[in-house]
Amino acid sequence: MPLRIEDYALIGDCKTAALVGRDGSIDWLCWPRFDSPACFAALLGTAENGRWLIAPAQVPLAVARQYRPGTLILETEFQTETGNAAVIDFMPPGDGAEVVRIVVGRSGRVEFRTEIVVRFNYGATVPWVSRLEDGTIDGIAGPERLVLRTTAALYGEDLRTMGEFTVAPGETIPFVLSYGSSSAKPPPAIDAGEALRRAEAFWLQWSDRCPDAGPWSQAVKRSLITLKALTYAPTGGIVAAATTSLPERLGGVRNWDYRYCWLRDATFTLQAFMQLGYYDEARAWRDWVIRAVAGSPEQVQIVYGVGGGALAAGIDRAVAARL
Repeated sequence: MPLRIEDYALIGDCKTAALVGRDGSIDWLCWPRFDSPACFAALLGTAENGRWLIAPAQVPLAVARQYRPGTLILETEFQTETGNAAVIDFMPPGDGAEVVRIVVGRSGRVEFRTEIVVRFNYGATVPWVSRLEDGTIDGIAGPERLVLRTTAALYGEDLRTMGEFTVAPGETIPFVLSYGSSSAKPPPAIDAGEALRRAEAFWLQWSDRCPDAGPWSQAVKRSLITLKALTYAPTGGIVAAATTSLPERLGGVRNWDYRYCWLRDATFTLQAFMQLGYYDEARAWRDWVIRAVAGSPEQVQIVYGVGGGALAAGIDRAVAARL
C-alpha cells in the first residue's frame, strides 16, 4: 500500500518532480513534465503500477531524512543491525531529464536491494526492457524510453529489474535513470558525483538570495525552494502541486489534478516570490499568464497546462468550467 502523503519527500528539476517515500521507494514520477503521464504511479495504486525502490534488504531499525541545507537534495539514512548507509536522491536541473540516486556507506556493512518497476501511462503499459552492450538497462514503450545506468549488478524477474548489493564505509553505488525518446539514441551518460555537485551549487546559489526572516529564515527558505521546484522553467508556469487524484479527505470527491497552472494558486506563489525579491520568477510567470490568456476574455480559464495551453491535457472545457 502507498505510504501516507506526509511520508513522501519532493525532488525535482524545475520541469517535473518525483515523490520519494521513507521506505526508499519513488512512487510517483511524470516525465518529461509535470502534467505528463506517470511512469511510476504506485502512489495511486500498488508497486505493479510502477515504482523504484532502493532500501536495506532487512527492515531498518531507524530511518532519518533531511534535505541538504538550501537545496532540494534529499538524504535518507537507514540504520540497520549491521551498519548505517544513506541514499542521496535528486534531479539535476538543466537540459537533461534524470533521477540520480547515490547509495553511500556510513558505518559497518549494509545490504541493499533495488526493485525497478517501469510502467508507462499511469501503470497501464509494460515496456520492452533489454540490456545494451555497455550494460545499460533500456526500457521502451511507444514513443518513450527510460535508461538506467549503475555499477550494481541487475537482473530481470517477473517484468521487474532487480538487484542486491552491499556498501561499506565510504563506498558509493550510483544509479542514474534518464528519460528520452524511443526513436532517438539513448540519453547520454552523466557522472553522478559531478551531477550532485552541480545540483547543489544551483540550489545554493538560488536559495542564498533569500533575505533574512529572523527565526523563520530556514522555514521561509525551505518553502521558497519548494515553490521554485513547482515552477516549469521552460515557460515560467507554476503548478499547484506535483500530484493528481489524491482526495482531500478519504472517500471525498475533491481529487483534482493539481499538476496544472491554477491561476489562483499561482498568484499566491507569485506574491511570495515578489515579497522576497525573486523577481525573475515573478516576471516569468507574468509573461506566461499573458500568453496563456491571450485572446477573448470570455475564454479565460482557471486552469492551464504548464506550456500555457488553453485546455490542459485530460481536462475538457465542460469540466474546467465547473472547477
